[in-house]
Amino acid sequence: MATPSSPFSLLGDLFNRVGERLQPPPWAVHEIQHRAVLFFNHVLQQEPEAQQRLVRQQGRVVRFQWRFVTMELVATPAGLLDLAPPGSLPELTLSVIDDNPFEIARATLRGDKPSVQIVGDVQLAAEVNWLVDHVRWDVEDDLARVIGDVPAHAIGNAVRRVVGALRQFVGNRAAAGRSGIGSAGAAE
Repeated sequence: MATPSSPFSLLGDLFNRVGERLQPPPWAVHEIQHRAVLFFNHVLQQEPEAQQRLVRQQGRVVRFQWRFVTMELVATPAGLLDLAPPGSLPELTLSVIDDNPFEIARATLRGDKPSVQIVGDVQLAAEVNWLVDHVRWDVEDDLARVIGDVPAHAIGNAVRRVVGALRQFVGNRAAAGRSGIGSAGAAE
């Protein structure tokens, strides 16, 4: 019997089995998607250039897929996003290829994007790519509205240090894996 090569593959397999069996009810999926759209629009409202780019794409539908999760978004005349009406035909489908959520998280911590299969309008894909590359949530600014500038800045610095340490750790582990030095290689 083959054994998994790492705890991440074991957890990935467990995630796959649980995800296939436990499907939330349609109303819960719709509500989660609606909340995600509200969050995306909050972030977009902080980036006027992103909104201008979306105005040029108004009415166009993009489908995002990862495993059993699908979300279709449409650009609005206000330069924001909305859930596409049921039955809409997407002009662009973006499917995340990697099934393992831990591998996706690891790649994200390294600063990489997940591998994506692109089907559809190339120009629309370029606009989506621009949004992914240039639009960032200013967590510190939102936090400052609640607790004030100084505490928000202190929390932001702490989070940046933690993320930097995680990126360095993941980068070192990835470099050790590429060079053949791992936990087994170190013991030899």
